[in-house]
Amino acid sequence: MTKTYRIAVIGGDGTGPEVVAEGCKVLNAAAAKFGFKLEMTDFDFGGERYLRTGEVLPDTAVDELRGFDSIYLGAIGHPGVKPGILEKGILLRLRFELDQYINLRPVRLFPGVETPLKNKGPEQIDYAVIRENSGDIYTGMGGVSMQGTPHEVAMQTMVYNRFQVERCLRFAFEYARKFGKKARGKGDANTLGLVGKTNVLTYVFGLWERVFHEIGERDYPDVQREYYHVDATCMWMVKSPEWFDVLVTSNMFGDIITDLGAETQGGMGIAAGGNINPEGVSMFEPIGGSAPKYTGMNIINPLAAICAGAMMLETLGETAAADAIESAVRDVTATKIKSLSAGKMGYGTKEVGDLVAERV
Repeated sequence: MTKTYRIAVIGGDGTGPEVVAEGCKVLNAAAAKFGFKLEMTDFDFGGERYLRTGEVLPDTAVDELRGFDSIYLGAIGHPGVKPGILEKGILLRLRFELDQYINLRPVRLFPGVETPLKNKGPEQIDYAVIRENSGDIYTGMGGVSMQGTPHEVAMQTMVYNRFQVERCLRFAFEYARKFGKKARGKGDANTLGLVGKTNVLTYVFGLWERVFHEIGERDYPDVQREYYHVDATCMWMVKSPEWFDVLVTSNMFGDIITDLGAETQGGMGIAAGGNINPEGVSMFEPIGGSAPKYTGMNIINPLAAICAGAMMLETLGETAAADAIESAVRDVTATKIKSLSAGKMGYGTKEVGDLVAERV
């Protein structure tokens, strides 16, 4: 019997629907080749809906999305909506209420893609960052007093409990065991590096470090453990990215270093990410914004959305189809695309989607 996956598609704002359309084109090509089906349902959550109805997400949205196997997202961000309304009301709400406690960001330089790092190529820039996605400063604990006075106080608190830390670390150890450099035939060991700030944030990262070594020694002795301060990590991501294999870190630090990583792999036009609940519904998206100024011009780069689709298939267990999409993207960047920048690819958005789909 043919396996069918139910996918919720949220095109979102600006060029989001355009890049998602190309991603769906490639996903359908992969499904046809590898013998499964994708049942896609569109949702209009985003800026236009908010401006039309005053509603960011309907009350029934989260429960409805729980009925799908995965969520495929374009981009959120509308020039007519105040920053924060859509991001908090859609992205953060879905992440928290669907308990998507892992943010997975591969940092891979594809052949033919330019990097700002001197003398670095695809062999040197090939690692992954696992960002804890449910805790930290993003939970909103804190407040303001005496606002608007010379003595105004603002406080936002970094909060973690052991349950959050341990489940993230276990995911990271399992990922390193399955996808680390040794597992991919590119090194002598699968290595998981904890990124923190134990010399200053002693309470929070003291917890992270203790749990890291405790469960690593007991349950994952085959995975090599390393620790890096976050500031040093930023330095080595630029100087020697080949040192890294799999990194795991907190929500805020992960937010920062993954954007740095994305720039080293060629920019937001190729960077994809997943918000993952290993026991529930996950959501996959290109990392770049909605780029509203390019809407409808058929010049935006869809490769990040296509790579996000491949990540979705990998998480659903369709590894061969995911690998085929990534191989197709690598071939297109190596042989066809002149640049990842909008209007400079040498092809339109739809044509790039065609190129990848044909290679799948």
